[in-house]
Amino acid sequence: MTQLSAIRAQSTWRDIIEGQPQQIAIFALMALGAGSLLTTTADAPKILFLTSYQWAVVSIALAGIHQLIVAIGFRLQLHRNWLSNRFGDRDMQVWAAIFMPLLVARPITLILIGWADTVPITGWRGLELALGLALIGVAIWGMHSVLVYFTLPRALGGDHFRDEIANMPMVNKGLFKYTANGMYGVIFLGFWGIALAFGSWNALVVALFQHAFIWVHMYCTEGPDMRRIYG
Repeated sequence: MTQLSAIRAQSTWRDIIEGQPQQIAIFALMALGAGSLLTTTADAPKILFLTSYQWAVVSIALAGIHQLIVAIGFRLQLHRNWLSNRFGDRDMQVWAAIFMPLLVARPITLILIGWADTVPITGWRGLELALGLALIGVAIWGMHSVLVYFTLPRALGGDHFRDEIANMPMVNKGLFKYTANGMYGVIFLGFWGIALAFGSWNALVVALFQHAFIWVHMYCTEGPDMRRIYG
């Protein structure tokens, strides 16, 4: 197990920006692709002053902002100890205050997209609703596993902040008994569930975007970080 101080002692600016040009380029291409699939009508209803299409654009933009901020925060903390140097023992509290609102905004904006949308997915509402509720249930179980077994500090990237968190053993209970990356692989299925429960085409497009783009974050940001922290 590599100690964080050893990583910081030999890191370069190339290490800090590794994968980020790719993430930005992929975001631009994915956002254009998602935008081409979104639908709207001249008389589209509004929820909180925005149509479903407009909320979809907001949701996609917030996802990009969220993952860019996480990439900057993770890399500066891992390689420069930036947050800890400025906030001391409050570093993770400050990080949580930045991270959590953007995370919570993802499902909230998806709900607003579905609520305002009048364009159906298949028209088979019974099937959509049943499948949507099932996926939401799986996501809730996954969140329970994260909070109880994995813990919130680890989910927030605590291994970029504390050696003792990085040295904690792998979790093999709850959701993590079946998959090593339940947060991205399983919990994000709840976004699909929201879209199906509302029967919303625009929400389904954004759910696809959100789920695919979190994996871009995994490979462009977290993957290189994990190799350095865990070898």
